[in-house]
Formats: sequence, structure tokens, C-alpha cells
Amino acid sequence: MRKKIVAGNWKMNMTLQEGIALAKELNEVLAADRPNCGVVICTPFIHLASIAPMLDAELIGLGAENCADKAKGAFTGEVSAAMVKSTGAQYVILGHSERRQYYAETPAILKEKVQLALANGLKVIFCIGESEQERDANKQNEVVKAELEGSVFNLSAEEFSQVVIAYEPIWAIGTGKTASAEQAEEIHAYIRSVVAERYGAEVADATTILYGGSCKPSNARELFAKPDIDGGLIGGASLKASDFKGIIDAWK
Repeated sequence: MRKKIVAGNWKMNMTLQEGIALAKELNEVLAADRPNCGVVICTPFIHLASIAPMLDAELIGLGAENCADKAKGAFTGEVSAAMVKSTGAQYVILGHSERRQYYAETPAILKEKVQLALANGLKVIFCIGESEQERDANKQNEVVKAELEGSVFNLSAEEFSQVVIAYEPIWAIGTGKTASAEQAEEIHAYIRSVVAERYGAEVADATTILYGGSCKPSNARELFAKPDIDGGLIGGASLKASDFKGIIDAWK
């Protein structure tokens, strides 16, 4: 059985104090009503070391939203995979469309980041997805395949087993638009077929593929009911414990 996961991506939100308060609240809420899936929160770098010791690791995993494409050295302002790991985090989000778009992260840069993350014992939540123009041109399949080939299909099957894929249609991130459950399932099934082509059916069947893009308590159950959707990478709705819990409860 592949792992079901609901992961929160806090993005550039929450002061340290606010983040600690939210993490505490989530920990308490989930301790009182244990989740039926894996839960991960991915926070800004400055939160990681403070939040790690207060989470029950059996309830909530901790991740960073990014890491550097260099191991260490004179790269002012960067945070390495080893630094992320040293805080107690277990995950890192890589390839998010905002990083690709605003910070010009190329497939080659992401390939380096993925390898460094895995070498430092982090699990990677690797984001792929098409823009509205690409969807309108019916190019979503070739876009996601190219993103996988460009940054993660160089990995061995063993390394790839530490990668969670997050399909995020760029046109649905923070726009309130959501892919219909049918659209989402169609491309998730396609992604799984591409993984099977590269690594075989057994690896593909074990790969967790999350849906991201305006997933909320009102639509999570319908999305998660689809056979190839294994959970969600949640943006805005992960910033309120009640909303995030509502999505986690879609697995019950």
C-alpha cells in the first residue's frame, strides 16, 4: 500500500511565533483525533529548528520549502540540504512552480537539489504541473513528463523511492480554480504510467502522487476518492488548523 499524505506548504507566511502556535495547535488537534494518513508541514527555514522538537513525529512530519543546489560554501543567504536535515526536518519541497517562475530554477538546478536532498537523508516532495496556456494547448502530459525526465528520472529506483510527486496545475494555485476530480485523476494516472515506463509497475504503484492547487475541505474528499490521487499538497488551507484538519479528515 502506498502512503497517503496531506502536506502543508506554508510559503512565505507566519512569523516564528505564529508558526510555533500553529504547529502546537495542529499537534494537539491530531493527538486528540489521530489522522488516517501521513501529515507533513513544510515551513519557512527559520521555523524548522523551533518547531521540530514540539511535533509528535508519529503524527506530523516536518519539511522545508526549498534547499540550495550547493552542498556548502560562500553562497550568502542560501540554506543547504544538510542544514535542513540538521534541524530535525525529514522532507523538502523542490520544483514548486513559484520557485521555477520567480527564481528561475531550471531542471538542471533542480536535479542538483534533488540529489543533495536525498544524499542528506531528506525525502523530496517534487512538484510538477502545467500553466494555463499549456493546458489550453493540451500539452499538460508532455510538460509533466519533461519535468520528471529533467530532474528526477536520472535517479536509481532506490533513490526514487524517497520521492513524493506533487502534481500542481499552475493555473489552479491560489486562483480558487481547481482541476475537476476527473481532470486530476486523468493526469495522475498518466504520471503513474510514465513512472512505470521508467522504473516498472511495482515502483509506480508504490509512488505517492499528491494533488496541489486550491484543494480545500469542501473538495478534498472527492479528489482523494480517485484511485491515483494519494493526498494533497496544500497551500492557503494549511495556514488554519481547522481547514487543514478538514482536508486530513477526508481520508476518514
